[in-house]
Amino acid sequence: MGWLVTGLARLALILVWIFTSLVSHAFGGGVWGWLGPLLGVLFLPITALTYAVVYALAGGVSGWAWLWVALAVLADLAAHSPGVRTIQRRSMRSASV
Repeated sequence: MGWLVTGLARLALILVWIFTSLVSHAFGGGVWGWLGPLLGVLFLPITALTYAVVYALAGGVSGWAWLWVALAVLADLAAHSPGVRTIQRRSMRSASV
């Protein structure tokens, strides 16, 4: 299920990056104008998308707006990690062998 969430976040980030200027404004110009979103698409798509949206809504990311970015980092980590049931099944299989 995590691959679906990150896949949709990647698709949304790419579409927002291509069709709007939100991502360009959020990550600024220069090298970070394209490198930041590219790294976001590859590694932390939910975080990059959240950063761009929060930046657009609040006019910058400061104060309590960082809470949304931190929650997005946790969501990215959760999407990339195996579920608890998967870990339990693996440990039960290794214990029975």
